[in-house]
Amino acid sequence: MYKTVSAEDALKVVKSNNRVYIQAAAAAPQSLIKALSSRHEELRNVEICQLHTEGEAPYANPEFKDSFHVNSFFVGKNVRHTLKAGNGSYTPVFLSELPRLFQQRILELDVVLIHVSIPDRHGYCSLGVSVEASLAAIDNAKTVIAQVNPKMPRTHGAGIIHTSEIDYFVESDEELPTHSVVAPNSIEKKIGAYVADLIEDRSTLQMGIGSIPNAVLTQLTNHKDLGLHTEMFSDGVIDLILNNVINGNYKKINRGRALSTFLMGSKRLYDYVDDNPFVEMRASNYTNNAAYIKQNPKMVAINSAIEVDLTGQVCADSIGSNIYSGVGGQMDFIRGASLSQGGKAIIALPSVTRNGISRIVPTLKPGAGVVTTRAHVHYVVTEYGVANLYGKTIKNRVKALVDIAHPDHRETIEKTYFELLKEVV
Repeated sequence: MYKTVSAEDALKVVKSNNRVYIQAAAAAPQSLIKALSSRHEELRNVEICQLHTEGEAPYANPEFKDSFHVNSFFVGKNVRHTLKAGNGSYTPVFLSELPRLFQQRILELDVVLIHVSIPDRHGYCSLGVSVEASLAAIDNAKTVIAQVNPKMPRTHGAGIIHTSEIDYFVESDEELPTHSVVAPNSIEKKIGAYVADLIEDRSTLQMGIGSIPNAVLTQLTNHKDLGLHTEMFSDGVIDLILNNVINGNYKKINRGRALSTFLMGSKRLYDYVDDNPFVEMRASNYTNNAAYIKQNPKMVAINSAIEVDLTGQVCADSIGSNIYSGVGGQMDFIRGASLSQGGKAIIALPSVTRNGISRIVPTLKPGAGVVTTRAHVHYVVTEYGVANLYGKTIKNRVKALVDIAHPDHRETIEKTYFELLKEVV
């Protein structure tokens, strides 16, 4: 049996100059976050470490800059403003390596805030829908505070911890944040169809959430014996699993299981993964480890980008010098898929932004970060087709990428590129 305290009492353990890690994505413990944020008048210089989190982040209020500083390993919408306001920073790190920052005490943690299922009769809780670096944080933080919630799914895999590892328990009964599935538009359907054509039967997939991954998944109903080894997934995979399209029978790592490190979607997704042994949750230094990923034959990594230049450089974390998201796991899976027997590394994106600006560009914007290098990318896909860049010269890449750019921009993109080339020479 475990003893509970109020969120306010538990969060008294946080002191000025502490470093705190918050569990990621849909598992962000809102009751604990609110209690911590409410102490802004008495706390000073508390560093909040996090990946993307769903829900509110009141500690990120610029008015609390003397109390809290946000250190993001992947910048989400709820804290993006902190980078310009001065009360936030971005630490670039591969998701596969994030646990190491805690394990090797590169970042020493004082407190970790987690969100778990209610303990079973043996005293074990589940980290539910997000494991990522939380296990490493729990192992290395001085104090572990858990929000215990009957609505947190009990997921299988490595995210199981005993109540003896938790210092404070705070009861809650709150719904997890959800993401509704939005039907893909005509452009996304075209991209989805092109990507689906690249996926062979018995492939293993990595993809995230969003309209393009959903568009791809809707095109896979006639595929056979697919596997899932990804850092995250959402509702789009459920019907494919139920219809035996995704069964994991030909994976080499965690065969017969769908592998992920965090989940985000609708209540249907959370209900589906609850006590479901087919879904296995692991830490990100396992799911995103290229040495494991590459062992799956026909591994297909499907990722997106902010812009791609004509040599194949992929910017996925910034708009110019302004950080928008993060490195995340893109390179982990791009590299793993590239090394897989028959694997394919795919970047899929619309040809233009909502404002009509081309996302296939002569050169990346000044200050833009190269997340995936020109040597790593295999395929770039837009609604205008597929550019196969693997083993191709720069000259051949330029032609292939111009051909899948929006027709209104092709001539200008190509002309600008060659004019810039002359200037360099």
